[in-house]
Amino acid sequence: MARSQQKPANVFVIPISGDVEPGMAAFLKRALNDVPDTADTVIVVEMNTFGGRVDSALEMVDALINVKNAKTIAFVTNKAISAGALISLACNQLVMKNNTTIGDCAPITYSKEGPKMMGEKFQSPLRAKFRTLAKRNGYPAVLAEAMVSVDMEVYRVKLEDKLVFMDAQEYQDLDKDQQDSITSKKTVVAKGELLTMDDSEAHDLGFSSMSVASLEEMLKQMDLSDQNLTRIQESWSENLVSFIGMLSPILMLIGLGSLYTEIKAPGFGAPGIIGILCLALVFFNQYLVGLANFTELLIVMIGIVLMGFEIFVFPGFGISGIAGIVCITAGLLLSLQDFVIPDPNLPWEKELLINNMLRVLSSVLGSFLFALFLLRYVFPRISKTVQGPYLAATLADARLDLPVDTSLQAGQTGTAITLLRPSGKATIDGERYDVVTQGDFVPKGSKIRVATIKGTKIVVVRIDTDE
Repeated sequence: MARSQQKPANVFVIPISGDVEPGMAAFLKRALNDVPDTADTVIVVEMNTFGGRVDSALEMVDALINVKNAKTIAFVTNKAISAGALISLACNQLVMKNNTTIGDCAPITYSKEGPKMMGEKFQSPLRAKFRTLAKRNGYPAVLAEAMVSVDMEVYRVKLEDKLVFMDAQEYQDLDKDQQDSITSKKTVVAKGELLTMDDSEAHDLGFSSMSVASLEEMLKQMDLSDQNLTRIQESWSENLVSFIGMLSPILMLIGLGSLYTEIKAPGFGAPGIIGILCLALVFFNQYLVGLANFTELLIVMIGIVLMGFEIFVFPGFGISGIAGIVCITAGLLLSLQDFVIPDPNLPWEKELLINNMLRVLSSVLGSFLFALFLLRYVFPRISKTVQGPYLAATLADARLDLPVDTSLQAGQTGTAITLLRPSGKATIDGERYDVVTQGDFVPKGSKIRVATIKGTKIVVVRIDTDE
């Protein structure tokens, strides 16, 4: 009777599958914002991931911790490895499907020799995060830390009638009376291993509350099978953001290469438009996942304006073009991360900065080679694919030595109607002519005299300087 008076629960299922990256973090935060944070709400986070970026995982952890009233359940459907384990332990309860695994959250990096485990500087803050989440949700803290550090050795010790988990150091620190009260001791995690558990081991060690065959069975055992169930899926725009995120290095390469090609080619055309569109896609993608803001946009816009000056105002390629490329590169670099200077307490930020720098600089170098390829091999052949008519012969040997006007003679005078620097226009005996000086600049309105006529070339001098 009392149960019939309870407000019915609303169950929301949020699937987390694939690599942990900024797009996934943005999706989880959006989904949690759409779910009512009330006491009658149950949020089931379906976990199936081998991990990914630490910064994105920590964003997802913070989003789950900020759920104050609703109950959160991590439901492992296949794997919750590395960052997936961290996200799972952020939920209030852990449930695992039969024959699934969780654990192994050692921070690694990739070098020429392959995957390499990072040192204590990286492990320490992650252990602290695992310890905090474990204490918050009632999981064994020392076992949670053993998912991060390979050097930990953890025992299950029975002190009188109490069963506790402790690492090797804690065991050594027991006084004589406590050691005498130990009735059993079993090594759970050996030194040199990382804690990775299947569903039965996770239940036995106090992490998973149950092992089930399906989501429906879990809801049935929790007496939630008759409640409203809503599955939140990624929208088409979120799928597009993830797809663009995977292509961002290629888009940066094409974008920067197209802009460099535009600088080297005359006018403004397809390369410039393609370059701006590709870089805009990269930046907009980072803005949608929350890594870029108006500061990065301003830097990129300044870079584009400087590139515009280089294309339309200044001849050749100089300071404006270089400054534009530097600004665009800096804006793209900052848009790939949510910090400017790495926090010493978060060592993975330094690692992420180095990776982002290599990513952007490789795109810059690749774009330069891409532009050279276009200018050398593609553009010269484009005209061959466009229908003519074309001239079959060149005019390299053509000559035209006839005078412009047989009535025009040396010594005739006139007026410069444009600035002659040294070429320009002048009126002589009421007719307009294209004229050139002998290298001097002649102001507009000055009196000029025809010095010589060489074929089609009319050479003039300023009268007040000609003696």
